[in-house]
Amino acid sequence: MTLFSCAVVLLTLAVGVSQANLRIDNEWTGGFQAAIEIPITNSVNNGWKLEIRFNQPVSIDAWLGDLDSKVDDRIYIYRNKDWNAQLSAGTTFNFEFVANGGVVPSNLISVLFNGQPINVGSQSVTLPGSTINPTGSTPTFETDPPATTSTAGPVVTPVVDGKYNYASVLHASLLFYEAQRAGKLPADNRISWRGDSMLMDKGENGEDLTGGYFDAGDYVKFGFPMAGFTTLLAWGAIDYEDAYIASGELNQMRQAIRWSTDYFIKAHVSEREFYGQVGDGNADHASWGRPEDWTQARPAWKVTRTQPGSELVGETAAALAAASIVFRSADPAYSSILLTHARQLYDFANENRGAYSDSIANAANFYKSWSGYGDELAWAAAWLLRATGDHRYQIDVERHYMEFGLSKRPTEFGWDNKLAGVQVLMAKITQQSTYRQQVESFCNYIVRQAPRTPKGLVFIDQWGALRHAGNVAFVCLQAAEIGINTQEYVDFALQQINYILGDSGRSYVIGFGYNSPQRPHHRSSSCPSKPAVCDWNSYNSPSPNPQVLIGALVGGPDKNDNYDDNRNDYIKNEVATDYNAGFQSAVAGLLHYQL
Repeated sequence: MTLFSCAVVLLTLAVGVSQANLRIDNEWTGGFQAAIEIPITNSVNNGWKLEIRFNQPVSIDAWLGDLDSKVDDRIYIYRNKDWNAQLSAGTTFNFEFVANGGVVPSNLISVLFNGQPINVGSQSVTLPGSTINPTGSTPTFETDPPATTSTAGPVVTPVVDGKYNYASVLHASLLFYEAQRAGKLPADNRISWRGDSMLMDKGENGEDLTGGYFDAGDYVKFGFPMAGFTTLLAWGAIDYEDAYIASGELNQMRQAIRWSTDYFIKAHVSEREFYGQVGDGNADHASWGRPEDWTQARPAWKVTRTQPGSELVGETAAALAAASIVFRSADPAYSSILLTHARQLYDFANENRGAYSDSIANAANFYKSWSGYGDELAWAAAWLLRATGDHRYQIDVERHYMEFGLSKRPTEFGWDNKLAGVQVLMAKITQQSTYRQQVESFCNYIVRQAPRTPKGLVFIDQWGALRHAGNVAFVCLQAAEIGINTQEYVDFALQQINYILGDSGRSYVIGFGYNSPQRPHHRSSSCPSKPAVCDWNSYNSPSPNPQVLIGALVGGPDKNDNYDDNRNDYIKNEVATDYNAGFQSAVAGLLHYQL
């Protein structure tokens, strides 16, 4: 695996007598990510206005200003947010944005800052040397780098080989999520052996709780891991949207996320009342059959002011905030609805604190949070900060850091422990060296010190070993994106994902590649086609599952790379919605680097 030398491009811009830079952080076919770095020579006390003009239509996503107006999709005018209306003299204002729609940096033809023109037409381009640090030490990184600093931007131009078809993997994984849908299925359902199910799901006052996702090989709707995987899917869709566009899966990806978020909106029945689980885990696991054949009423449990659930509600707030970014351009009205619910749920989680498994006792045997709720509070605040730019949420993240001791190095990232995700997300948003050092500490441990199997799989836990590998691969790809040991971390992610897809000697993704699993611990796919009966005889059958659960990632091997395709083994051969999320987002990241 090799990397191109530096891909940070600094276009020198004239701002009156001072100099500004257009910093190109990343570029792909049809778009780029950049920051306009403007030295502030005189204090700005009454707000600012920035006009960006292109010579062709473009789609802009910016998070440090509010869109005031646009003309013909060529001229975009932004005004300050409340928290960044004042800019101190001697600082540098970095206006970050992403441009898509078949454009390159040279299509940006003029910029005005508070009415003062920035000339971009005749300036030269400087290509500085690579900022990748081959020694692995933490590079110097300032929140507000001076305009003359050539190493301010992240370096992400890895070359990823084409050994596996990552677009096909994305397609397959999204089919798995369709197979896990509960409720009334849409007319364009692509899973022929699935039908409407659990249409009787209701709250204690008759609230409609249909929809959402079945958790794993069972039919319980556990809200905590459902929100967790939704956040991860949304994160991948935000940062690697180009991969979903290139693979033709962007619409399917949005539908997958919306199947969760529509359900969360239903479950949020009042400002401080949220249904966190539908279905009894014990009763569900005592049966084996099709979800379409289930006829019994199912219990539903909620958290309230007096019976709180901060992990559950905080994670749901994070999922809705992340999803609001996914839908910001595609469906602004829906995005606004998601953000409203996200804000309310975060306040609920933060102000009415308590462990959700104390309020929903049935969840304790299945998805109890062992890391506590401090990481979810910070996680939710961080995602709201990214979605809104509201400085209040940055203050809250810092408070949660102090209160819950979140500066420590985690050893995993998943449905329970979000700490590594908080650290890398805050490093991306704030560019503060403290967060960057925490991210590097985590990924250096994972990449250089964590246990490995003989064939190279990072082995964090035996239960869903591949899920853990996919999750940390994604987190370290995010670290690579902001210039932390880029080549090393991308190589690590590539190794882990390719192990899963076949480098281990077999594929662990059902329906993809060589010798993929045929007998997953999964009820509905183990059932013969109707009208044949599905019961424990299907569970005990030595034959492959009659229905192919395309795209599902199984739990995976033990610490010695041993694996048996056995339906009875729910540790190595069950599938779950949270197993696929980090894995799929990492695959999208690798495809992103191929484009």
